[in-house]
Amino acid sequence: MARTPNRGGALKTWLIRFGQLALTALVTWYVLGRVGVDWSAFQQLDLAEWQPNVFLLAASALLLLVAMFMNAALWARVVRDLGGAHIPVTQAIPLFMIANLGRYLPGKVWQIAGLAALASARGVRPVTATGAAVLGQGLSILAATAIGLGALLTGPESVRTWGLVASVVLALVVLLIAIPTSFQAGAGLWFRVARTKAPPQLDSVHGLRWLGLYALNWVLLALSFWVLVISFGVSAEVVPVASAFAAAYVAGYLFLPAPAGVGIREAFLITFLTPHVGGVAAAALAIIARIWTSAVELVPAAVFWTRHMAVPISGEGAGEAAGE
Repeated sequence: MARTPNRGGALKTWLIRFGQLALTALVTWYVLGRVGVDWSAFQQLDLAEWQPNVFLLAASALLLLVAMFMNAALWARVVRDLGGAHIPVTQAIPLFMIANLGRYLPGKVWQIAGLAALASARGVRPVTATGAAVLGQGLSILAATAIGLGALLTGPESVRTWGLVASVVLALVVLLIAIPTSFQAGAGLWFRVARTKAPPQLDSVHGLRWLGLYALNWVLLALSFWVLVISFGVSAEVVPVASAFAAAYVAGYLFLPAPAGVGIREAFLITFLTPHVGGVAAAALAIIARIWTSAVELVPAAVFWTRHMAVPISGEGAGEAAGE
């Protein structure tokens, strides 16, 4: 007997998605309202007038792409340090970029789940691949927070208190990471919060080295955004602009309902950039930054996905996974 479609479940899913979008829109409006954005200024915004220096624009895209590839290489290193199979960088980059497509779905689990599924065919046990991704995300957020402190501490009065709180919390977390036993306990708690099983080799690693590498990765990411900003002829100092990009990323990531931080990231980026470049320029740069990051991320991912679907995976990976 054929089953009737579960229309109630589908309706519930659509209602949840609508609620997430509505909440994202409400929070975005609230953030922009708190910073005192002049909504009439948006009427003056004409992106057609924003003509970039092609050389600097290409340089910013190249820097961003290199930073994304470095992020993939860091994930492969964490996998290896956790006792997983060695994944060459040339293989880790396509896997990581394809899995990043999951960030554009509501929630933050699809990227990690996709990465675990793809890595399992390369000889990495799902628990190790997932553990490396979850741990890497946590360390990346900490690194981005450190880079973004400048934006919080020099931004509008409404966010400076959060900057002080973030500074204290960050200092304590870095101190705990520097001590192996406390890092292992904290990492175990992080895995429980993420509802992910911790890999068994967690007690043999040192988090401070990883945090330093992710901080270097974020310096490159933030610098690429500053190059993007000056490519459009905006005169701005590197530290506040780069810091604003990192802080806005953290805000967008922590707001779980927004896929890829859409809306939330732009609202905070406008908030942090406005004191330095003005409201109209900040709004334009927030929109340009979303198009820029999406293009640099999605175009290579689509190419890698096409190649991934065209080339069958050999059975070699399964044998390595069994031998981990």
